[in-house]
Amino acid sequence: MLAERSTYEELCRDFRWQMPERFNIGTAVADVWAAREPNRVCLQHFSPDGKHLSMTYGALAARSSAFARGLAEKGIRPGDRVAILLPQGFETVIAHLAIYKLGAIVLPLALLFGADALAFRLRDAGARAVVTNAFGFERLTGIRDSLEALSLVVVTEGEVQAGAISLAAMETVTGEPFVPVDSGPDDPALMIYTSGTTGPPKGALHGHRVLLGHVPGFQMHHEFLPQPDDRIWTPADWAWAGGLLNVLLPALLLGVPVVSSPGQKFDPHMAYRIMAEMGVRNAFIPPTALRLMKSVEDPRQRYDLKLRTIGTAGEALGRETWDWVRRTLGITINEFYGQTECNIVIGSIGKLGVSRPGPIGKPVPGHVVAIIDAEGRELPRNTAGQIAVRRPDPVMFLRYWNDEGATERKFIGDWMTTGDLGHMDDEGYITFISRDDDVITSSGYRIGPSEVEDCLASHPAVQLAAVVGKPDPVRTEIVKAYVLLRQGFAASETLAAEISGWVKTRLSMHEYPREVAFVDTLPLTTSGKVIRRFLREQAMAEAQAGA
Repeated sequence: MLAERSTYEELCRDFRWQMPERFNIGTAVADVWAAREPNRVCLQHFSPDGKHLSMTYGALAARSSAFARGLAEKGIRPGDRVAILLPQGFETVIAHLAIYKLGAIVLPLALLFGADALAFRLRDAGARAVVTNAFGFERLTGIRDSLEALSLVVVTEGEVQAGAISLAAMETVTGEPFVPVDSGPDDPALMIYTSGTTGPPKGALHGHRVLLGHVPGFQMHHEFLPQPDDRIWTPADWAWAGGLLNVLLPALLLGVPVVSSPGQKFDPHMAYRIMAEMGVRNAFIPPTALRLMKSVEDPRQRYDLKLRTIGTAGEALGRETWDWVRRTLGITINEFYGQTECNIVIGSIGKLGVSRPGPIGKPVPGHVVAIIDAEGRELPRNTAGQIAVRRPDPVMFLRYWNDEGATERKFIGDWMTTGDLGHMDDEGYITFISRDDDVITSSGYRIGPSEVEDCLASHPAVQLAAVVGKPDPVRTEIVKAYVLLRQGFAASETLAAEISGWVKTRLSMHEYPREVAFVDTLPLTTSGKVIRRFLREQAMAEAQAGA
């Protein structure tokens, strides 16, 4: 726990890790609370028809233990990988906790994955079981014969078809009373596949301690959560570290109710409605979603919002969006930073004055973060280099699944490298520049796309923008912007020149986009990040075609 203090320096001075000898995510999240306050509400589900649902810790503990017993009766053992292919919802949480209690390893997967992406992850992990819904079951149909290790499919809804068993049936399996596995903090619990920019995705394996490692950073950017009436929601998919470890599990551990909502394409009006109707006080909203929310005029007048804190991460927030949140929602947004392998290690806390437009924040108490060079040496302040985290660290992954070489390459000595470029100023604020592979090299200048995108977002016609380098025979690369316009604006050469000039006069003569392409959509991950890799490939194809 992060004890409340009046300054950031006091937070760091007084914080100490206290790792228990035995720890299991499933029992810590549900059973401990159920023993004390079984009727305490832990989950709430938003329904568009207004028929919202709730679940208590007592029910969550009982149902997850029942499902764990059912899995054990079907031959699932400690160490087995069990995939969860579900949207936000009660059954997703029940499945997570059951698998942790059993000592098996959770493999969260997004329903938006195509057949090839699912097949790769399930085969690479050697998944023994999958818990999914009717939609996910259909996705599995075409690839199941190629999954030699898969022996069990559990379906949470709809008519159960051949080759599957219902969750309800699994929860009513009779047998000996279930006793959760007595896990240690370093025992494997969770494996999340990283998207990676080179090579196939890699499974980042975490121990049960990963949840405890998230607590100080989670409490920091939500300003000493839990506070009275705190309730949290995120549009981010729980299949990703952002939704699962930045919201769901740490909130439940701390006794804060978590609001879930049906999976959908992000809709800003629906986001405001969810937060208003469910009394959400805390939210994790990725920067792209925040930029889309700017399209709603006067949200505080249109919706009865009770927000106390907003955290954001996943990509650079930018000054323009930081200012908009403060001006429009009356909240100083708290940015934070991490990776699937080592999450929430840098953060902000506006309550203590540690929040500025531009920088991510400062190292979270308990984590040692630095800017290093290629040899692992710490660089002087205000010098660009790679953001790195020193081991050992409770939030750090155990290893990459079946890839010892990749695990070794992730470290330089005791520094876990991130592949992200940044710098630290004289006050200890860390600013993210870009992914190392997103840097644009133009006429000898190294240009980070985030700053250009932030400037583009301040133009009144621009709703979203993404910037990549397009190969150029003279300049190596030129800056190319892909722009999604606000309603009421029409694409034209005149507007493209105006947008380009906007950046030229406000940012830099060498950073402005020499090409502006207007698009109807931008490629986004399920967690709301722009997939620049797709745009880089498109720009490269255009260059090769002479466009």
